[in-house]
Amino acid sequence: MAGNDKGLGSFALVLHAHLPYVISHGTWPHGTDWLNEAAAETYIPLLNVFERLVSEGISPKVTIDVSPILAEMLSHRDFKPQFKKYLTDKIEAAKRDSAEFARINDSHMASVSAMWEGFYSTALESFTVKYNEDLIGAFRKLQDAGHIEIATCGATHGYMPLLSRDISVQAQIKQAVKAHTRHFGKPPRGIWLPECAYRPSYAWNKPVYDEEATPYHRKGVEEFLSENGIEYFFIDSHLLKGGRAAGVYMDRFSDLKVMWNNLDKSMKALPETVEKTPRKVYYVAFGEQAIEGMMPVAVFTRDVKTGLQVWSGEWGYPGDGAYLDFHKKRFPGGLRYWRVTDAKADLADKQPYNPNGAISKTPDHAAHFVGVVKDGLKDSKGGLVVSPYDCELFGHWWFEGPHWVYHVIKKMHEDGEVKAVTASEHLDSNRPSEMVSLPEGSWGEGGYHFIWLNDMNKWTWKHVYEAEKDMEELAAAHEHSGDAELIDMLKQAARELLLLEASDWQFLISTRAAADYAELRVCRHYEDFKRLVSIIRKKASAEALTDGDRNFFSDLKKRDSVFEDIELKWFSRVEHQRHALK
Repeated sequence: MAGNDKGLGSFALVLHAHLPYVISHGTWPHGTDWLNEAAAETYIPLLNVFERLVSEGISPKVTIDVSPILAEMLSHRDFKPQFKKYLTDKIEAAKRDSAEFARINDSHMASVSAMWEGFYSTALESFTVKYNEDLIGAFRKLQDAGHIEIATCGATHGYMPLLSRDISVQAQIKQAVKAHTRHFGKPPRGIWLPECAYRPSYAWNKPVYDEEATPYHRKGVEEFLSENGIEYFFIDSHLLKGGRAAGVYMDRFSDLKVMWNNLDKSMKALPETVEKTPRKVYYVAFGEQAIEGMMPVAVFTRDVKTGLQVWSGEWGYPGDGAYLDFHKKRFPGGLRYWRVTDAKADLADKQPYNPNGAISKTPDHAAHFVGVVKDGLKDSKGGLVVSPYDCELFGHWWFEGPHWVYHVIKKMHEDGEVKAVTASEHLDSNRPSEMVSLPEGSWGEGGYHFIWLNDMNKWTWKHVYEAEKDMEELAAAHEHSGDAELIDMLKQAARELLLLEASDWQFLISTRAAADYAELRVCRHYEDFKRLVSIIRKKASAEALTDGDRNFFSDLKKRDSVFEDIELKWFSRVEHQRHALK
């Protein structure tokens, strides 16, 4: 059955849940508290919303991808005690604030502090009692009951178009599938490509530090997905409708121009057979010709209008003056007591927050959003609106966001004209009939790679590229070694490479959100990787290791204890290598 024959069409709410690996890498202001904040303000509130809907007889049908590195952190032995302490500290901070406000006879602020005490107490009760300290298990339970779909992401959110070796893209995807299956009980059908960044097959060259080298053939990202059983991914609308996206910053950044020139000379797009629309799902063509035995991968396209209703800082819902302001905090507890007030208001002009007044706004905003979805479907003949967002937007950045999600899903269910679906459900009943070629790009500023490759962060790629080369050479040389300790060291080197590859570091440097922390993390993982490589080379040449060498390796294993099922063969050779482009 195509679409929803009893209504206007279908709607897919897609949430991308991801944080970089922060356990054992600082606490506050940058580090583990990022994870604690997201768990308290986003993951638990959304789980509670989903459970509430189910209890009311409404299946949420939300597609949520949980990045493998986030799943590793939420399952990590250190997360549970640290998170409970974080919640307890927040409860105590709210109590101290309440006492202080009572002392100065500020009853309104005292009521807000009481709200915070209740909020964190509920989070603690939900975590310890309702979800038995197992958030991954809670998401899995909803998945197994058919209420949500859990997709995956790159293992550590590596920015795939800029990684210099196919083994790196391969490892990001293979580790993702393996970790996802371990955490959620079955392989993922879909993936959120980190930053929605896609690269087709073409003769590629490093955009920095190697401009004179001969371009070499790269497999398209969709080929890796197909090989690993992944059936679909998501893109931003300009990649489907806007042709070859060069990005508005290309003339300002020579590195972007080098990359685009490489692509423009090599990529040959297939001719379009129909007018493309984000209301349909398409199959992505494999390079210049079909590859025998490979299943095509489907692509879902982001809807612009519904995206702006939430993302826009100027007129999106989170900018309503009644909602909680994200930036202004009261110390020492770090709780927030002020509302947005006005999009242009500075911190000194923020007015006191009214929790009840803010929450009362969410049903109207949800109803408006459902109306926007319905308007978008009126001329699509049973089409689909795909609305993808960063999961952490709901609750963390937009405190009232989970309430809005609840009302959107409930309103859509009660209205009946639009059917909420998961991505796989829609794909199963609406198999694509057209294939498209996609240009390179992302959902970042300018539609290309600007955020992750610019004058502020291009130095990071030099170290990523050097580490990729070292890892491939070492894995190829020693993956079949009978020395268990050497194999263990090689696997840890692979983990350090994956952590170094996280796109979060370039993003944080570009946005200046936590540039110093991101720069230190790049340096730390690179330097640790290089020292471990030197130890591996010593051991491989039968040179005796020092106590310091072994202590360093032991500390590294303990600090970055992720991906227990990592495999060296992913880094030693590319499976299903294609012939070079002619």
